[in-house]
Amino acid sequence: MPFLVACTGDRAPEGDPARPNVLFIAVDDLNDWIEPLGGHPQARTPNLSRLAGEGVLFTRAYTPSPSCNPSRTALLTGQHTTTSGMYSNYQWWREVLPHAVTLPRYFADNGYWAGGAGKIFHNNQPDPGSWDDYFPSLEEHMPSSPRPVGEGTVNMPAFPDMYGAFDWAPLDVPDEAMGDYRSVAWAIEALEREHEKPFFLAVGIYRPHLPWYVPRKYFEMFPLAEVQLPRLLENDLADVPERAVEIARRGGNYHEHVLAADQWREGVQGYLASIAYADAMVGLLLDALDASPHAEDTVVVLWSDHGWQLGEKEHWRKFALWENLTRVVLMFRVPEGTGALPGGTPAGVRSGRTVSLLDLYPTLVELGGLPEKEGLDGRSLAPLLKDPDAAWDRPVITTYQFGEYAVRDERFQYIRYIDGSEELYDLEADPEAWTNLAGDSRYAADQARLNALLPTDPAPFVETDYPLMPHHIPPLRGLDDYLERKAAGARR
Repeated sequence: MPFLVACTGDRAPEGDPARPNVLFIAVDDLNDWIEPLGGHPQARTPNLSRLAGEGVLFTRAYTPSPSCNPSRTALLTGQHTTTSGMYSNYQWWREVLPHAVTLPRYFADNGYWAGGAGKIFHNNQPDPGSWDDYFPSLEEHMPSSPRPVGEGTVNMPAFPDMYGAFDWAPLDVPDEAMGDYRSVAWAIEALEREHEKPFFLAVGIYRPHLPWYVPRKYFEMFPLAEVQLPRLLENDLADVPERAVEIARRGGNYHEHVLAADQWREGVQGYLASIAYADAMVGLLLDALDASPHAEDTVVVLWSDHGWQLGEKEHWRKFALWENLTRVVLMFRVPEGTGALPGGTPAGVRSGRTVSLLDLYPTLVELGGLPEKEGLDGRSLAPLLKDPDAAWDRPVITTYQFGEYAVRDERFQYIRYIDGSEELYDLEADPEAWTNLAGDSRYAADQARLNALLPTDPAPFVETDYPLMPHHIPPLRGLDDYLERKAAGARR
């Protein structure tokens, strides 16, 4: 399969140079609305710009899945959803992969201290065996944050078919009251002390995950009357398959509810404010690292688990396969003297090669000088960290649930749904993905080429005893399941 390639790359030179530390920063639900990627003209992310200016920014990085649990599980185990059968937020990932050696565990098994804070694994599924220490604890990875006073949501009516946390509002609290700040403060203490071993330090920043409750000063950075809405095409769903429309309107049609509540501009303000807050947390980490004894020997990698939509394709949230949901933020800063990359990363360069979050596991293994890990579905990015324009013909495959795929090369995005329907976008000519070219004879060869990359024998959905809440949409098990649901819906 085209994305299943073992870790490769240069070996560390003779003499086993000192192994670098790793600062591993995850930002939840962050799309391309950051200054370095230019996804929104009003974004204010000076610290993400700073990190991008000190290393390599990947402008075409993609997730294995536009859902938190399968995306993070794939990255942290090195196994694509189509290898593991781990497709949904509503599976226990450790039951699906009981013997997987996670990325932090592999570092710990090879002489590193592995610690972390905040959301790295999915919310309610921490993995205590992956870590030597964790904040708030090995069993609880999510420090709490304050909420607005009162019951229910502030700006969005709590429709029965929507999450009560689908909301946004400023908080009259200092940064120090927020859960992300406490995670970052714990990590800063780890950065400030000496370590007997090299460290793998993971920090999960929860915002801009919903609800978009952050201190008021971040909302005030974006005066409501000046907030720009995303660029949209009227009737954008007119040329997409029926299945794509179903996905866009999943969960009771969030877009319709946002419009009915007259909260679109407020929602965009909340997301921009939450990104600015997350950026401030990144800045605290970078400042602490630069002032620490470890400034010259620590690899920094920052990533987001998937993108987000705020009305594009008449869709809100994640859980779909379009470009601004599958695209992620990914940047590396590697210091000079690192064994696999003795010159370090060049500063302020961009790589337009298509890469996957699956590539992080083998990349960090190589940069850390660890033994090559077998059974990984990604490929080390070390060649692109040396030369961001190096040859690299590796389209990336993303799955949404079972049997639904997006394939991204450097020009096109191709989507195939479980019922066989398709979309194709020329994102060079049409960066907003407004014109579906599937079925256009001028692009038949490209459509066939990308279709041929899809897995022919993907792992089936692995059943686990996950308790579904009333607002959960049961995960899709296969074509028969989809057809049964469709028939039942037609009878209602």
